[in-house]
Amino acid sequence: MHPHLKNVLALLAGLVVGSLVNIGLVVAGPHVIALPEGADISSSEGLAASMELFEARHFLFPWLAHALGTLAGAFTVAKLAASRPMTLALVVGGFFLLAGIAMANTSGGPAWFIAADITLAYLPMGYLGGLLAGGRRREPV
Repeated sequence: MHPHLKNVLALLAGLVVGSLVNIGLVVAGPHVIALPEGADISSSEGLAASMELFEARHFLFPWLAHALGTLAGAFTVAKLAASRPMTLALVVGGFFLLAGIAMANTSGGPAWFIAADITLAYLPMGYLGGLLAGGRRREPV
């Protein structure tokens, strides 16, 4: 298989794996930490309107979903890549960062959560995923 095609497929696999981990944790979160009474998370509008009801503990699973989804996606792409595994892991981190910024713009949330999410959940986890997959040692190809 051509290395460029292998990298594109690895990138797609990383995005799919990261998205599945993210969705799984977002879905599991309310079963572990109950939503506040009256919160509606069935739509972006309902979520935005419910933000004032959320306590700090309600942001644990969304942050874990973003961080672990990015980590899993970055690890996957770095393991599967034909070349430039760390670069591709950071591309996954950047993609999820853009999605996180878009989510913050539509749903809102407290400034402390948005700051922690944007600074700690995406690019650092993309880098860590690349490192854990051994991406750093193969990078100069």
